[in-house]
Amino acid sequence: MFQIGKTLVSEALIDQDFVCNLNACKGACCVEGEAGAPLSAQEANWLVENQSKIEPFLPQAGIEALNAQGAFVHLETGEYETPLVQGKECAYTHFEPDGSAHCGIERAYKAGAVDVQKPISCHLYPVRVQDYSEFSAVNYHRWPICSDACVLGASLKVPVYQFVKEALIRKFGADWYDELTLVAKTYKNQREHPSQE
Repeated sequence: MFQIGKTLVSEALIDQDFVCNLNACKGACCVEGEAGAPLSAQEANWLVENQSKIEPFLPQAGIEALNAQGAFVHLETGEYETPLVQGKECAYTHFEPDGSAHCGIERAYKAGAVDVQKPISCHLYPVRVQDYSEFSAVNYHRWPICSDACVLGASLKVPVYQFVKEALIRKFGADWYDELTLVAKTYKNQREHPSQE
């Protein structure tokens, strides 16, 4: 782990290569799993305020799920997440004619209807951030449905931290990301050229 400010960053963000391969996975991360996307309290409130702006970019099933469950789900643990459609895809999922899943919030953002691209947990994926009282843990999340992304990332030689650069800057700021880049260069140099004892 590397410490950057009040974060502890896993070496896997540097060691693991990753580039989403939507042609292969068809956006399975929007559909698979047993829960919706994690949300902050601020994001949950934002979804309530912007639900009417997002709905035109969603299929009828998603709109019905939002009307039935609300713009977000508040768990017994106190955490928030996006609702699901009959226990399957995220309620904010839009399906293209080829069956691939896309984020309806992002579609609304690209159309200029809203000012947030997507929940930060989705934007950061495959990076997961766990906040604690004194620090935040920044880890790489391994999921078998993303195996094609690992293959593509390896072929393009793009490590996780570079793939999610925009999201990491959105979460932690440009200075934090610049420091991570320096740490990554030093770490890789040490791995490739270990000092001789």
